[in-house]
Amino acid sequence: MKLSILMPVYNERTVVERCISLVLTAPVPENMERELVIVDDCSTDGTFAILQRMAAAFPQIRLFQHPANRGKGAAVRTAIQQATGDFSLIQDADLEYDPSEYPRLLRPLLDGHADAVFGSRYLAGEQSRVLPFWHSMINKGLTLVSNMFCNLNLTDMETCYKVFRTDLLKSIPIRSDRFGFEPEIVMKSAKRKFRIYEVPISYHGRTYEEGKKIGWKDGIKAFAVILKFWLIDDLYAVPYGRGVLNNLTGTPQYLSWLALKLRSHVGDEVLEVGAGIGNLTGRLMSRRVLYVAAEKDPLHLHALRNRFLRTPNVAVQRIDPEVAGDLAGLENCFDTVLCLNVLEQLDDPGVVLDNLASALRPGGAMVVLVPNVPGLYGSLDRSLGHKRRYDNASIRELLAARGFQVESVESLNKIALVPWWAYGRIFNAGNITKLVLKIFDKSVWFWRRLDVLIPWPGLSLVVVARKPAAGESGTRSHSRIESAQNAD
Repeated sequence: MKLSILMPVYNERTVVERCISLVLTAPVPENMERELVIVDDCSTDGTFAILQRMAAAFPQIRLFQHPANRGKGAAVRTAIQQATGDFSLIQDADLEYDPSEYPRLLRPLLDGHADAVFGSRYLAGEQSRVLPFWHSMINKGLTLVSNMFCNLNLTDMETCYKVFRTDLLKSIPIRSDRFGFEPEIVMKSAKRKFRIYEVPISYHGRTYEEGKKIGWKDGIKAFAVILKFWLIDDLYAVPYGRGVLNNLTGTPQYLSWLALKLRSHVGDEVLEVGAGIGNLTGRLMSRRVLYVAAEKDPLHLHALRNRFLRTPNVAVQRIDPEVAGDLAGLENCFDTVLCLNVLEQLDDPGVVLDNLASALRPGGAMVVLVPNVPGLYGSLDRSLGHKRRYDNASIRELLAARGFQVESVESLNKIALVPWWAYGRIFNAGNITKLVLKIFDKSVWFWRRLDVLIPWPGLSLVVVARKPAAGESGTRSHSRIESAQNAD
């Protein structure tokens, strides 16, 4: 394993050499390599010359420089882009934090319990310098406000010592250039449902006379950052499809309506492909003997494993439905296959249906959810990665061509067709705002009752098809699924 230590530096010539020496000699777990990624944020006091000398002397150091001063958040963002380790730890260059505590910070990550670990200055550490009252109160006040908006129970949101799995940290877009980085990363980690642990750390804080840079104006900006990223779901560096999935977590009434439509068609042993982050999985898996939530996206897989870590009837497995080999060993295992919002994103949906049919027992149900009305195709579809929309005839033809017997095709969510048309065809928008989704969700109770009365088509189609029954009903194979999970 490898630890990337990310060090933003600005005008620290009196302490930076000592700090780097402590970082390079700090204890780390056995067999763990380290790299020190230093980003000089255009220092003007001779700091960069010191950094160049140390980088030449120590091969673990990778040195970068900003051509203009941009702030701590910008320097951390550059360091994250350059990190190559399994874990990334943020380390200021000012000697306020003690690198000898790296093993304590890394332990929850190495044990597999955490995705992120924060070092708290307010838990019972070995030693902490007593600093001005109001500075501590501002820190604790910002932590309280952050906790209220992101629904966490942290004791120290503003701590420098934050350690992440690097793959997750790289997937988060960092927009703040200055000290707003701290509340931004906390808010986004909370929204992404990371498993966050806190551990006590020592703190040797500086006074402003000794070089401390953060001030009361940064506290006001931090409050604004908390509000901004509470309102905005800017959660993925590559937002393809993922931002919408997280927005849907804020539409529980719509998801409950959709789950109600699907539930009567779901049997005891279920495979859901393209499970995303589990928005529908959590509503459909109850009372099932076995529910396999399958995904190919590593970030979605991570979210699923966190969410269903202690749910014994749910198995999370990496499956790309376009790859027949990913379903090897799962032949005739399921009485239901859920293919929800998947077919519209594929170049050849017929191949996927063929692959999924092999996992379905004879007589089993293939439940499909696809977008309706090809004429609606527009900018919203393109931003979601949709390659097509379907209608009743085309989805029936696709399923029948793969040997399925279509039992029912139901149009759903008719009221949403008009705003989708306006956003995607008139305004050429790339997304629907969180506010509009919330308003829609609050009124779902009304529109779901009118759905059968509205004369135009629905935004989506729910299709139920059967795999033709054979002479043998197939065998149940929980052991095959467990073996596939172990291999995965």
